[in-house]
Amino acid sequence: MTTLYLFGSAAPPVLEVAGVIGQAQARGWDVCLGLTLAAAGWLESDLPALEELTGRPVRSEYKRPGEPDAWPQADVILFAPATFNSVNHWALGLTDQFVVGVAAEGIGKQIPTVAMPCVNAAYVQHRAFDRSVAELRDMGVTVLYGEGGFVPNQPGEKLPFPWHRALDAVDAVVSPRP
Repeated sequence: MTTLYLFGSAAPPVLEVAGVIGQAQARGWDVCLGLTLAAAGWLESDLPALEELTGRPVRSEYKRPGEPDAWPQADVILFAPATFNSVNHWALGLTDQFVVGVAAEGIGKQIPTVAMPCVNAAYVQHRAFDRSVAELRDMGVTVLYGEGGFVPNQPGEKLPFPWHRALDAVDAVVSPRP
């Protein structure tokens, strides 16, 4: 079975992650869930159920030197939802968050990586965001932003997050699995 690292930031779609894990598993993925510290806080009461669902610890912190890794090697990384903060940190190589660090290292390890931001229309007016998206794309990350991916909503507006597009993109970037 091939391994998907599913990473999420603290944006409302992260609250749907249990269903997304089920969808990914139905597609044949062994899912390992990683969260930013804020997202882990949002899901704190759900973490035991998410660990049971994946069969692995949910991670939001780096392991200590010498500790064995609790996850198998990733075949693909999906970072969704990726907030304004996470996208900009990742593009700049600021790896204080575990999931951002693993995603940054994944570029160097040539692990196929898909990202779907979740940002509102006010945030994307900041010029750094477009530069960060372009930087990640230039490094080989499939960023599902704009037409065919995530289209920013107005602040406070609640629209469905296109999880199916993210999972379809994960399937597309990885060669056929057994």
